[in-house]
Amino acid sequence: MPDCRLYLITPPALPDLPRFAEELARALDAGDVACLQLRLKDAPEDAIRRAADALLPVAHARDAAVLLNDDAALAMRVGFDGAHLGQSDGDHAAARRLLGPDRMLGITCHASRHLAMEAGEIGADYVAFGAFFPTATKDTQHRPEPEILAWWSELFEIPAVAIGGITAGNCAPLVRAGADFLAVVGAVWGHPEGAAAGVRAMNAAIAAASG
Repeated sequence: MPDCRLYLITPPALPDLPRFAEELARALDAGDVACLQLRLKDAPEDAIRRAADALLPVAHARDAAVLLNDDAALAMRVGFDGAHLGQSDGDHAAARRLLGPDRMLGITCHASRHLAMEAGEIGADYVAFGAFFPTATKDTQHRPEPEILAWWSELFEIPAVAIGGITAGNCAPLVRAGADFLAVVGAVWGHPEGAAAGVRAMNAAIAAASG
């Protein structure tokens, strides 16, 4: 496997689940994707369950883990492979205990070395730094430099995810700095030639930067 891999986050709304599931299948078939995060902010549980029913089989058939954003307890109830939590998403240590050893926990650490070390201490499976570039996906107050990835990869075994406005055109410094995963939304789903072309472009850019 490449040293740096793609971490795909869903668009903020999925109005046509069957069509999106088909697009997801094409995207995952187009190249290496390690993980899919379902990110439907403030969606009710029944909407999360419908999305899980549609998307988990597609991802699992292609060896991609599926994490739920924001809610470890709901991730457990519905059967996700784990959860991704922000700094305001409850008690991280309790989430770690709830998820147990077989499910993943990722934690947003913004631009903070201290938060990342805390996440590592409670047993996070990865830490996420960002936003590295301007992004329309969410409001961001934190703008780390790629150097934080180099610092982390040199000192810690826990993988680091880079997030925030990442594209095939700007990702090279993050790959070279030591990001284990690049989390993207628009670079894939907003690609003018479709999501599969977005995955191909990202993987090609990762390979070029890794070479």
